[in-house]
Amino acid sequence: MAIRVGLLVTIEAKPTKGDEVASFLESAQKLVEQEPATVTWYAVRLGPTSFGIFDTFGDDEGRQAHLSGAVAEALGKAAPDLLAAPPEIRPVEVLATTTRR
Repeated sequence: MAIRVGLLVTIEAKPTKGDEVASFLESAQKLVEQEPATVTWYAVRLGPTSFGIFDTFGDDEGRQAHLSGAVAEALGKAAPDLLAAPPEIRPVEVLATTTRR
């Protein structure tokens, strides 16, 4: 499947909630694996309370399905307790990719 679009998401945890957000993101992998339109998904820690997600899709339909999927729902429920601010979600156009196997 050609990768055409993606999402670049930044997340800021509340000062004492960094490890809980990390655990949430680690557990979210199982949910993402059930999404057939999500081609790649990366969750990263940028600092003690700063996180990022980069995921890719073949088309905007797949991206929209992800945005209304189980991970988004779970994050929405957890956000008031864990996050300092709403996640910043930026749609992106993927220009080129490479993957070594």
